Amino acid sequence: MLKRYIYQILLIACCLCLVSCGSEPGTGRQAETERSQDQKLEFFAMDTYMTFTAYGQEADTALQAAEEEIHKLEGEWPVTDENSEIYKINHSQGTPVMLSQDTEKILDFALEMARQTDGALDPTIYPIMTAWGFTTDQNRIPSSEEIESLLENVGYEQAVLNGNQIQLPAGMELDLGAVGKGYAGDLAAENLKDRGITSALLDIGGNIQAVGSRPDGSDWRLGIRNPFGEGQVGVLSVSDRAVVTSGNYERYFAGDDGQIYGHIIDPSTGYPADTGLASVTIIAEEGKVGDALSTAMFVKGPQEAEEYWRAHQDFDMLMITEDGEIRLTEGIQDSFTLSGSFANMEVQVIRSQ
Repeated sequence: MLKRYIYQILLIACCLCLVSCGSEPGTGRQAETERSQDQKLEFFAMDTYMTFTAYGQEADTALQAAEEEIHKLEGEWPVTDENSEIYKINHSQGTPVMLSQDTEKILDFALEMARQTDGALDPTIYPIMTAWGFTTDQNRIPSSEEIESLLENVGYEQAVLNGNQIQLPAGMELDLGAVGKGYAGDLAAENLKDRGITSALLDIGGNIQAVGSRPDGSDWRLGIRNPFGEGQVGVLSVSDRAVVTSGNYERYFAGDDGQIYGHIIDPSTGYPADTGLASVTIIAEEGKVGDALSTAMFVKGPQEAEEYWRAHQDFDMLMITEDGEIRLTEGIQDSFTLSGSFANMEVQVIRSQ
């Protein structure tokens, strides 16, 4: 329990680093106008802290509706709650399970992203995550025999989604941790837009969802965290985009063997991904895409991630390697500025050709 509280405190600090550059209003009369119209809502959901800030006359009502949407989804997806749909799926022993509309949509998306990424993202990885203790805060190094046995029940191809029904083989378990916050952020942003909000910044446990631009029409400016220590690597300017970062600096443990083991698992091996990346930031139109791809690209590693981007080019990406190299796609070349001790570093631009 203490470890969970410590993690939550660190997560809050990370979130503050990410949004501190963008959530500050302007100066002078403009600042007074922005502050007089902004509404902020802070709450705990999906095992993380969330901060929603919106601007406009109906901002308060809109934020409350967005929070209600988040809590509704929260009740449908917990793995350990006997009343949740995911729990019922995981304990169905091979029998089909009826799904709500939201759960059907997110499972369809998760399985499609698993196919697109050749399994680098796999929602059936939950038994492996549990074996490493990342779902229980009781970390340990499982034996190779245990991992090999558990991998028999990992494989998105074995999950059969047919309309509003899903069927899993007995022993297989789903977890929406790699896409859930992104999907929830998308619905919250939609909710705000439907109520006339054109300027908002949603911090969903570190996932950032920018609705439109700042009230003055300028981009939101978001700090990208330094994965090696305190502070930030640089500042990213965005409007109407989701920005999601994955990295093993967020959750890890030191084993008795002296090795560091991160929480991002490679579904093909059952071991923490070791691809030379320290963090991956995805910039996309949808939070669920950013959520899924930040994990998948981390698992793929720099070279395969670049190849995937060239094949799709419907998102942008910023990768920081364990050697301290910074690589970003050409679409954000002019939107990202290095800062602090990183100011004089060379940035490698990933181009489509």
